[in-house]
Amino acid sequence: MKTTRYFTTSVMARRPYLRTEWIEFVLANPLRVEKQENGRLRRWALISESGKFLRVVTEPDGETVHNAFFDRGFKP
Repeated sequence: MKTTRYFTTSVMARRPYLRTEWIEFVLANPLRVEKQENGRLRRWALISESGKFLRVVTEPDGETVHNAFFDRGFKP
């Protein structure tokens, strides 16, 4: 899995509970995909172990992970 420096140094430091397999699951099985104004892509999927929706934000290439977090406001 490709990641930005921000993801590696900041996101994972603040959210050590995030699992790589969850992020890869969202990338492969999104319930919804949205393009941000800056070209980045948002993807959401339900993580069954947590019962929550994980949002994964990638760079415009659709592969490089920039951010990931449980999105309390997501409505499928």
